[in-house]
Amino acid sequence: MKTLKIGIILLLSSIYLISCQKDPVETALFAVPQTKKLSEIRASVGVKSAQSTDSDGKIYVTENHLFYIAQENGVHIFNNENPQSPVNVAFLAIEGVHDIAVKGNYLFADNYVDLLVFDISNLSNITLVKTLENTFVYNPEYPEGVDYYAWDEYPQQDEIIVGYTIETRPVPDDEYIYTMEGALSDMAASSGNGVGTGGSYAQFQINKNALYKVDKYKLNVYNIADPVQTFFDKEVYVNSWMGGELETLFKQKEFLFVGSTQGMYVVNAMDEFNPTFISGFSHATACDPVVVWDDTAYITVRGGNTCGAIQDQVNVLNISNIENPILQSTYLLHQPYGLGVKETTLYVCTGNEGLNVFNALDSSNLILANHFNVNVTDVIPLDTHLILVGPNKVIQMNYGTDFTLTPISEINF
Repeated sequence: MKTLKIGIILLLSSIYLISCQKDPVETALFAVPQTKKLSEIRASVGVKSAQSTDSDGKIYVTENHLFYIAQENGVHIFNNENPQSPVNVAFLAIEGVHDIAVKGNYLFADNYVDLLVFDISNLSNITLVKTLENTFVYNPEYPEGVDYYAWDEYPQQDEIIVGYTIETRPVPDDEYIYTMEGALSDMAASSGNGVGTGGSYAQFQINKNALYKVDKYKLNVYNIADPVQTFFDKEVYVNSWMGGELETLFKQKEFLFVGSTQGMYVVNAMDEFNPTFISGFSHATACDPVVVWDDTAYITVRGGNTCGAIQDQVNVLNISNIENPILQSTYLLHQPYGLGVKETTLYVCTGNEGLNVFNALDSSNLILANHFNVNVTDVIPLDTHLILVGPNKVIQMNYGTDFTLTPISEINF
């Protein structure tokens, strides 16, 4: 009997304890800003001997040199006079680099919010000759799948946000809740000859004495008549254009072709310091670099993830009437990335699904002429040969007959 009483007491005690416990804390994923002092970022810029890298990047080429832009790491410079055996000769340590442009003996690079100008006339003695501070707006890529923005973390004086981490935190009270969409809209509202060639993801372009840089919702224009005295000239906002965030720049003759998340814009840059909108082609939200050959523009439109919900495709536009681009044809292609065109041959990179080579003799009817099983995301078709970039590698290939390509060298990082 005594044992039974003790058991009942223990049972009642357990029920009481359970009933007094709080409900489980509801948690969610937060995007937590990572900040860094601008003084530290600027102090880290330097010129070093050749180095290897493990950072994905872009490619840029001049007559005798190949540049590998390791994202948010630095610029690797190769002597490419002999494409069969490129030589790694120098490294520009630039923590916030995303793109470059070269004119003559000068290299222009972004460093998060600054524009840097290097004298590269002597690759054994490269020097930084100009820094334009706080000339760009830098918004790092917002992480996918998060529920809230951590507003308790924010840049102090002389700091910028350089990225995000994801943390699991308790769901805040209603009065403190900011959804991801709210955070992004708030940030957007508060949001500076001998010319080389960049890939289809280029964000810089040089036009005579002007340097252009896409900056989310505007085009920054710089005067580089004297590169050592480079200065900011003006910003051209796209409010009167068709909307979307600006992503890429391609130049043909006096025209700029701007790829955005909602279409392609054509800009007259005859007066290099006063680019003006001419026309455009609009589509659903997607990621879309653009390249041009004569009267035809090619756009890869990739949906999914942060790019949008549009079906993956290649759009071919007739731009013979530059004031009225007309959609000529659409080719469905899974996960297209960068692309390049040389005369009547179109090259489209599809990541780990390979390189597609199209016969574009009849641009209204693209014909898949060849496929190469290489993991590549962008391409530059030179007159002499083809240069491709993939995850931590650069591949150079010779043109062959019947849309064939022969590898001649590969740089692995």
